Amino acid sequence: MSISGTDAYAGLVGLPDLVVEAVDLARGLGFPSSCRPEQGRLLHALASGASDSIGETGTGCGVGLAWMISARRPGTRVVSVERDERRVEEVSKLFAGIRDVEILCGDWTGIYEHGPFDLLVVDGGGNGKKTPPADPERLLRPTGTIVIDDFTPMTQWPPLIGGEPDSARLGWLEHPALLSSEVRLADDLSTIIGTRRP
Repeated sequence: MSISGTDAYAGLVGLPDLVVEAVDLARGLGFPSSCRPEQGRLLHALASGASDSIGETGTGCGVGLAWMISARRPGTRVVSVERDERRVEEVSKLFAGIRDVEILCGDWTGIYEHGPFDLLVVDGGGNGKKTPPADPERLLRPTGTIVIDDFTPMTQWPPLIGGEPDSARLGWLEHPALLSSEVRLADDLSTIIGTRRP
C-alpha cells in the first residue's frame, strides 16, 4: 500500500488491461493507496514464477492483484484478503469472470487458512509486516517467496528509523527462515524479497 500510489498511474500507457481496470476502480472509490507501478512490475515478474498458488494480504482495490493475475501461469490459484467490506465487494466484481481467484473479507491473518504459497505479498494496513509479523514457515512452501513492500530505501547499516534500529525491516532481513534482500525500485521506494530456506 503506497500513499498516492493510485496517482502514480496518471499518464502511463502499455499497462495490462486488468491493471487499468483496477486503477479505474481505485480512482472511482477515492482509494489513493494502490501499489505503485514500480512495485506492480516486480509483482508481475514474480507471479510468473509461481507454479501453484499466490497469496496477498491487503487487496485494496486490486491493483497489485491485477499485476499478478496478468502474469500468473494457467491454473495458479490466487487468494487475497482485505478487511474493508466495500472494497472486497467491488474487487470481487472486477475479478468475477477470472478463474482461480478468491477475494476474502477479514483480517490479514485469514490468509493462514489458504497457504502455504509459492508467492506471498504482505501488503496493506493489516500489519502482517509488523507485530506479530506473518510467519513465512507457515505461509510459504520451501523455496517460496515473500514480498514486503513500501520501505524507504536503506542508506546505512544497520538501518535506522527515528535514530533507532529499524526493527521491522531488520526482522525480515535477518529472519532465520529466509534468505532476504532489499531491492530499490525508485529513489523513494524499496521492497524486501525473501525466499524460504529449503
